[in-house]
Amino acid sequence: PHTISVPRIKKAENAPCSTDVPYPVNDLDFKKLVAIIRIVVPYTGIILSTRESPEIRKEIYKMGVSQISAGSKTDIGGYKNKTKDAKNSSQFSIADERPTAEVIHELIELGFIPSWCTACYRSNRTGKNFMDIAKKGEIQNLCHPNALITFAEYLLDYADEKTKKIGWTLIEEEKNSITSESKKNFLEKALEKTKNDTRDLYI
Repeated sequence: PHTISVPRIKKAENAPCSTDVPYPVNDLDFKKLVAIIRIVVPYTGIILSTRESPEIRKEIYKMGVSQISAGSKTDIGGYKNKTKDAKNSSQFSIADERPTAEVIHELIELGFIPSWCTACYRSNRTGKNFMDIAKKGEIQNLCHPNALITFAEYLLDYADEKTKKIGWTLIEEEKNSITSESKKNFLEKALEKTKNDTRDLYI
């Protein structure tokens, strides 16, 4: 599989089974399930939603989650009408209501690289083409520089000064960890172009 999502059932309006789950998954078992999925399919993306609390999400990150949601709204028109009472119209309840910027800041502090990369989709690295690279563990040679470039775009275009400071420090640390000279040279040139307002660079 390309990705596996791990949503636990949460309370939802007019859904009785959401409050009386036959086989609820407790926090410890949930962590075990995520860890097992990561071991069984190391090349597959694991998606974690805002159904989980900030505390649980922080613990689960370390177990191999590769994609998360943030700032989510599950009610109709939720992103447009911020004053609307979502409790009676939400598809399901969410536990992590922090704004996206706060979640991103936390990820940086934890040493993770926030990435908005979509290069594989746009380069036709999907399906079998993607799996042939991912299963060999070679996808990191593309994901790492691409992630850092999109992260740099975010810092330049959207981040506050506090996040920029720790974000650029993380980028420098990651750049210095690259052993391939060609990869490092590409990244340095791409970051310089990005700082000079070029956007959408990727391998």
